[in-house]
Amino acid sequence: MNRDELLDRISIDPNVCFGRACIRGHRIWVSLVLDFLASGLSVQALMAEYGIEEPDVLACIAYGAEMARAADVAVPQDA
Repeated sequence: MNRDELLDRISIDPNVCFGRACIRGHRIWVSLVLDFLASGLSVQALMAEYGIEEPDVLACIAYGAEMARAADVAVPQDA
């Protein structure tokens, strides 16, 4: 899947999940998926737990990459 096809799997609707980016057709926040991946949860475990597909997880990663390009996030610096 290309970037646009992946991002099409993400929806933002002010009437669903307070307007947060979600996996289309689910009420699963993109940020939640990214947090779980960052904490070490496997893609397979995410898919089993939430009934989503691998392209949904890849779509969350692609969305996160787009957001990282759009804005910088403050990260702790070594002293």
